Amino acid sequence: MKAVVVLSGGMDSTTLLYDVKSQGYEVFAISFLYGQKHSKELEFAKKTCSLLSIPHKIVDISFFAELAPSALTALDWNVPEGYYTDSTMKQTVVPNRNMVLLSISAAYAISLGAKKLFYGAHAGDHPIYPDCRKEFVEAMKNALYLADYIGLELDAPYVDMKKEDILKRGLELGVDYSLTWSCYKGGQKACGRCGTCTERIEAFKKVGVKDPIEYEIEIDW
Repeated sequence: MKAVVVLSGGMDSTTLLYDVKSQGYEVFAISFLYGQKHSKELEFAKKTCSLLSIPHKIVDISFFAELAPSALTALDWNVPEGYYTDSTMKQTVVPNRNMVLLSISAAYAISLGAKKLFYGAHAGDHPIYPDCRKEFVEAMKNALYLADYIGLELDAPYVDMKKEDILKRGLELGVDYSLTWSCYKGGQKACGRCGTCTERIEAFKKVGVKDPIEYEIEIDW
């Protein structure tokens, strides 16, 4: 059975890619250039797909950054550092991003004759991103199922999992986390200070494994 995975190049979606492939699906990956400062993530998505011999499509919707600016896309907005708080988390929300990405991904999946579309929303995203909440996932499941004759099924299998649990699953699957990118700042090395770096570092520490990527700051593993 064919399946499409929405792949950002980060830890969660890369783990999901390995996971779906391990289940015997004929996997296709789709990624998006939506004007994000951290477009470097797409380089890693491409490398992972090459490693796994998975067809990979990158869709350029960079105009979206102008329509729906946030700290992730606007050059004159600073990316918040440290753990996400109510006062900073909304700055990194790209309005309606996942609905747009999932809609395009669904069209691609339907064109391939795929019956399933996977994306990597997880429990840690819920307080931060409205379009990662379980309610959103359920609503999109219904919408995408009804949107075409094929009856496409949206699946977000990590929606109740914490980041460290996804990491554990990835280590079991043999995920090469050196080929993933999480940092929202998109520098030569991960900054180690933004919200996604902070969450990534915390996950590796909880699992008791050193992160294989390089950081601008020294991390006490």
